[in-house]
Amino acid sequence: MKKLFAFALIALSLLSGCGEKPAPAFKSTDLTGASFGKDFALTDHNGKPRTMADFKGKVVIMFFGYTQCPDVCPTTMAEMSEIMKTLGPQADQVQVLFVTVDPERDTQQLLAEYVPVFDKRFLGLYGTPEQTAAVGKEFKVMYSKVPGKDPRSYSMDHTAASYVFDKQGKIRLLIRPGQPVSITVQDLKLLLS
Repeated sequence: MKKLFAFALIALSLLSGCGEKPAPAFKSTDLTGASFGKDFALTDHNGKPRTMADFKGKVVIMFFGYTQCPDVCPTTMAEMSEIMKTLGPQADQVQVLFVTVDPERDTQQLLAEYVPVFDKRFLGLYGTPEQTAAVGKEFKVMYSKVPGKDPRSYSMDHTAASYVFDKQGKIRLLIRPGQPVSITVQDLKLLLS
């Protein structure tokens, strides 16, 4: 009887693993199953309305920043460019989205000049102040205006992390500022496989 019971336990444990794919071992912060960051409604720098559904079938990296940012924004965008180069042909399955938190100054034209400098496949997204606030709330992104010497010379404090979404548009990862490109590439390859 004990042998039969032991055999049944072994068989049951083997069957319970059938068809289940082990969860990827991400090096970035794993956000799989998070209840935020589901969708957005913004306009790209070509004037086309966009939602997450437009990028189904691609891994999406979304970064919130602004064009007049002196440090973290251009650094992050340069890192995204390096990630795309490192991915080689797989980069065509990745879409980088730069979402402005400064809709007052970041016009469609300015985004069209700024964002593609890093990679012609990158898209800049903008909206009205109300749309930007709604997207910020949905993605748990904090941003605020920091007054400068005159009304136009302000800066923006903002969340500097990037979000990664799988090919089905589900939030999966948080990339922290300054995270090594090699780690991000490794995680993206897991999502692309």
